[in-house]
Amino acid sequence: MGVDSLAPYAADELRSRGRKYDEPRAAYRGEYQRDRDRIIHSTGFRRLVYKTQVFVNHEGDLYRTRLTHSLEVSQIGRTVAVALNLNEALTEAICLAHDLGHTPFGHAGQDTLNACMRDFGGFEHNLQSLRVVDVLEAKYADFPGLNLMFETREGILKHCSVRNARELGDVGERFLERKQPGLEAQIANIADAIAYNNHDVDDGFRAGLLSLDQLREQDLFETHYSAVHRRYPDLEDRRLIYEIIRRMIGTVVTDLIEETRRRIETARPRSIDDVRDAGNPMVSMSEGVYGQHVSLKKFLNQHLYRHEQKLAMTRKVQTVIEELFAAYSDDVRRMPPEFAEAAANLDEVGKSRIVADYIAGMTDRYAIAAHEGLMD
Repeated sequence: MGVDSLAPYAADELRSRGRKYDEPRAAYRGEYQRDRDRIIHSTGFRRLVYKTQVFVNHEGDLYRTRLTHSLEVSQIGRTVAVALNLNEALTEAICLAHDLGHTPFGHAGQDTLNACMRDFGGFEHNLQSLRVVDVLEAKYADFPGLNLMFETREGILKHCSVRNARELGDVGERFLERKQPGLEAQIANIADAIAYNNHDVDDGFRAGLLSLDQLREQDLFETHYSAVHRRYPDLEDRRLIYEIIRRMIGTVVTDLIEETRRRIETARPRSIDDVRDAGNPMVSMSEGVYGQHVSLKKFLNQHLYRHEQKLAMTRKVQTVIEELFAAYSDDVRRMPPEFAEAAANLDEVGKSRIVADYIAGMTDRYAIAAHEGLMD
């Protein structure tokens, strides 16, 4: 979408806060397109292919990974951005980068690493994603990180404590001033929730941890199940589930666009600054659909994420993360040279952060292999 066709309250690179380090403009790409491309070519993005979404990487080849999840989030985000005349390239960049800081083993890995870091500032994958693009990616001769535009970095940082916000400079300001991010960042945030909610239904059913009878207790699922079953009474389960899920996503995304458009028309923002100064997010589902969305999220938390089979794997990966952290903290020379050298002369807090950086960057299978190496 060209700049001329953007809504006046969309993010516009010509009025952006820009990059931390000045660079000449690209000849044939906009600045947010450039950000998207840097993210796609980053080491952190490639690693997402072997980082788990719900199921650990070796549990099956057809389950979603952080990479496929990020692509699905991007597709939903771009659809909403285009429909609302917002900046598609910026929305895509944020969606693709939002999980760059995620640990191996999904939320179980993050929770365990956070517990290990409790006395050293904690660990949160959202903050780590920003750290990846600002500091850890080593690609360019002139600056650390990817030197992304302010609005891209703002969108990656979805939430933040006041304590951390004070240390983050420009992107931390809105948390201190209680302001909203731009609409593109708001879209990326909710597109993430839509993608994992609906696609975890698919993976959970495929794994045999969720049954049709259980899923039909959810209003959103039952509505589309009934419609699909009436029209295709003999459809096998694999295609039945896919047909239901695609309709569920369509319903939620359509509602999101229409409700957001209504809120924008009510608020009548004239610029992105008006969006930032609004008391609440403008990107939202209607009350009824949001209720169904939250109900499905709670259902998945109870019946999938806390399923005994998943909890058994969670206990195993907790041991992996805990023992890796202990071993590297005890002797940083166990890590690759660039991490060992970075940690060598730091105090306990700084050293622990480098250890966390190294572990968070691991893929599922690399972490398992590293742990086996320690045992050997």
